[in-house]
Amino acid sequence: MNFEEVDQGTHVVLAPEGKFNLVAAPPLKSRIDDLVAEGRARLIVDLHAVDFIDSSGLGALIGGLKTARQQGGDLRIAAAGAQVKAVLKLTNLDRILAPYETVEEAARDW
Repeated sequence: MNFEEVDQGTHVVLAPEGKFNLVAAPPLKSRIDDLVAEGRARLIVDLHAVDFIDSSGLGALIGGLKTARQQGGDLRIAAAGAQVKAVLKLTNLDRILAPYETVEEAARDW
């Protein structure tokens, strides 16, 4: 999976594309871990270009959230499509990873 990374100063935006699954999840989770280790614990995952997510993708997001919060940061998701929102709701993970409509909205109080 390809993903774009943009450092916004107060936070870093990661924007994966395509399927967020068993193949794609480990590289993104690894990058999240690296960013947090570098002291960049405020992260937004922009999901606008993700058309499918499975349990591996969800696991990477939850693992990233835990890693970021342990270092005093946060991981937020933004611009999730219909399939991603449906999976979050179905698994009740929308309570933990509340999806923001836009990246700007997710970053508003940082």
